[in-house]
Amino acid sequence: MPMRSLERLSPCKINLLLNILGRRADGFHDLETLFFPLPLHDRLVFEVTPNQNAIQLSCTHPDLPCSPENLVYRAAEAFFAATGLPPTVKIHLEKNLPLAAGLGAGSANAATTLKALNELYQRPLSEQRLHELGAALGADVAFFLQDQPALAFGRGERLEPLADLPAMKNVAVLLVHPGFGVSTAWAYRALAEYPEALHGRPGRVRELAVALQEGDLQSTAPLFYNALEAPVLCKYPLLQWFQDFLREQGAVVTLMSGSGSTTFGLMPNREQAERALDALRGVYQADFWSAVVQL
Repeated sequence: MPMRSLERLSPCKINLLLNILGRRADGFHDLETLFFPLPLHDRLVFEVTPNQNAIQLSCTHPDLPCSPENLVYRAAEAFFAATGLPPTVKIHLEKNLPLAAGLGAGSANAATTLKALNELYQRPLSEQRLHELGAALGADVAFFLQDQPALAFGRGERLEPLADLPAMKNVAVLLVHPGFGVSTAWAYRALAEYPEALHGRPGRVRELAVALQEGDLQSTAPLFYNALEAPVLCKYPLLQWFQDFLREQGAVVTLMSGSGSTTFGLMPNREQAERALDALRGVYQADFWSAVVQL
């Protein structure tokens, strides 16, 4: 008997390194990055509606459209187009993670939708076909079809999962989102004004991966890098201020994730991360989203 409903948590990621290798003829950029998953979640509920031939999407976030613009909706459309099954599903998205944050939450929502629908409809698609659908939806979607840290190449769709990164063990991640987003398209366009960031040295991501497998966080700290910081921190100096503040509070590494606007700090332990967050709340009075994750 097929299932009628399913609930799934949809995670996020940070980029421990994002190196841009140039702009391609198709307008996209070649890159190498190290995706690291984090157990912070949106929640998705899926329900089969056999008497209604439509994709019905609802969402708790007022600024997120419940239309074909939404990656969840597009993922569901792609699934039903690929399987030939009638689109008889109701989906509810409980949005807990910030929008346009560089955390890949929208891509994770799409990947979670593909996996959940495949389970709900008795697995008509292979893992390879799901990967193809995910890559077509967005560069980060394929990463969220699996659950390990991974190196990514091309637009981000070519993955090499990493079994273990000992240097990240027991690290606390402090994330701060300022309440506004950064346009990914703008950030990549703006790289044209920063040729050194646009044409990075290939191989940096493997150097970081090896260091995280063989060394400790302190010794690997200089290898963390995000090329998109060049334009983004120039336009949004508050994000640079966040990094400076977290370093003063003991962060071993501070970096912007993806195209921003989330800043993260890697701290020696959760207690120090919580103290840093309390200190930030004491000096920065505007509303912001934050989280602490103990690895």
